[in-house]
Amino acid sequence: MTASPLTLDDVHAAARRLRGRIHRTPVIACQSFDDASGYRVFFKCENLQRAGAFKIRGALNKLLTLAPAARARGVVAYSSGNHAQGVALAARMVGTSAVICMPTDAPALKLEATKNYGAEVVFYDRQKDDRAAVARKIVEETGRVLVPPYDDYAIMAGQGTAALELFQEVPSLDVLLTPVGGGGLMAGCSTVAKSLFPGIAVIGVEADTANDTYLSLQKGERVTIPPPPTIADGIRVTSPGALTFPILQKNLTDMSLVNDAEIVVAVRFLALRARLVVEPTGAVGAAAVLAGKLPVARGARVGVVLSGGNIDPALLVEILQAK
Repeated sequence: MTASPLTLDDVHAAARRLRGRIHRTPVIACQSFDDASGYRVFFKCENLQRAGAFKIRGALNKLLTLAPAARARGVVAYSSGNHAQGVALAARMVGTSAVICMPTDAPALKLEATKNYGAEVVFYDRQKDDRAAVARKIVEETGRVLVPPYDDYAIMAGQGTAALELFQEVPSLDVLLTPVGGGGLMAGCSTVAKSLFPGIAVIGVEADTANDTYLSLQKGERVTIPPPPTIADGIRVTSPGALTFPILQKNLTDMSLVNDAEIVVAVRFLALRARLVVEPTGAVGAAAVLAGKLPVARGARVGVVLSGGNIDPALLVEILQAK
């Protein structure tokens, strides 16, 4: 198997760029969760990160690697929410401007936050438009730099710093779980995990209706699914990334699929028992653990990246009031 174009050194370099600019998020354990799941679980709380999600790691690392002249031209991104906020904040931090392409059904909280960070928002129809094509058109017309949500090695390296911090605090893990959308978070985190601990099990988690990576791994090539319906809006992608997928093929031990009901249970449990506000996408790893969908023996030490906390307040109230 050929060497990966993404290395542990790339992630260490990203960590040096990001130091002092973003939060080193806490790693939290919850005895109630351990008792309910049968595992010893360590949560990497990216729900407490700047802009409310891990996305600032990759976005800021990307912008910091740009030549000053390119950075000054401004950036373009496309996202349903967390990457939008991450790029908007990163652009503000480095003194440039951002145009963000967002779907018309983007969560209101994420849309408002993106605008509040100073970005200009351009809308597209998730069911009809190619979001990448919308962004490319803006790039061609303005000369701005595209900041992809996942299919970029600087983005992946930045996202991998979450796992680097986790292993620095809890080095003896048996399993690492992260959500899988386009694959940037998992590409970065799995590179760290497999470089430091080759024997660790690395498990990606998707919603069962948004199972493009699961199907792609089964087939041995990238497959495309229709726009998936799931409460986990951050992983509603239709195909894994062209650059991320080979890394996932190399590093992943397995995939777990969870349904929306299991995700809701996890969001509610984390809020009421662990006192952690986590959005549905951020909770899919916890849902897999809580629902007994890990292909590892009970008692294992499991690291779970809670990837974001930007949940719509009305949805959170609805979940908390559910019986």
